[in-house]
Amino acid sequence: MKRTLMAGLAVSMLWSAHSFAQQPPPATPRTAAPSAPRPTAPPAPGPAAPATATAATRRTETPVVPAGIATPADYVIGPDDVLGIVFWREQDLSSEVTVRPDGKISLPLLNEIQATGLTPEQLRSNLTQAANRYVEDPAVTVVVKAVNSRKVFITGQVNKPGPYPLSAPTTVLQLLATAGGVQEYAKAERIVVMRTENGKTVSHKFNYKQVSQGKNLQQNIELKPGDTIVVP
Repeated sequence: MKRTLMAGLAVSMLWSAHSFAQQPPPATPRTAAPSAPRPTAPPAPGPAAPATATAATRRTETPVVPAGIATPADYVIGPDDVLGIVFWREQDLSSEVTVRPDGKISLPLLNEIQATGLTPEQLRSNLTQAANRYVEDPAVTVVVKAVNSRKVFITGQVNKPGPYPLSAPTTVLQLLATAGGVQEYAKAERIVVMRTENGKTVSHKFNYKQVSQGKNLQQNIELKPGDTIVVP
């Protein structure tokens, strides 16, 4: 009886071992494959860059006022003077012009405008009135860039005779110095300043020797446009 029980127990243990051996091994967990990166959508287009300024925009840009020169208080515009005409916010009308021998200047749109005999302020006023037909509330600036109309002349026994611009107050003695001084054999005590006054020619005597010695300084008058100094 005991031998039979032991045999049955041995058979049971063998059967259990066989059943365990037949079971499949536990599955090894798989490592997830790395996912491919998702394509990035292109960035949305930003606001378009501002377009290049049109001709109309450029026309309304404020131009830079050119530098001018100081002029005498009695200055009036004359032939060959160079002027800068500036129309604010209307660049196409602005221009640098030279006064013609007939006394006029030419400007875009406004055509010919009389300038000779006017002060810069008077010309500015006339240009403003003329531009009112084409521009709303025109603002005009007249800049004197070169004074070539105001000349004095010196002739005779000086080292550099000829015309000289009168862009600033100048006396007889100063102009003689500018002309290189009188020559050795000049009759320096008999210099004459020829001037036109009220349609008539008058003369003013100038004794170079006296003035250079500090005597009779009233002879050293201030020159005016058109004066001619004669050094015999």
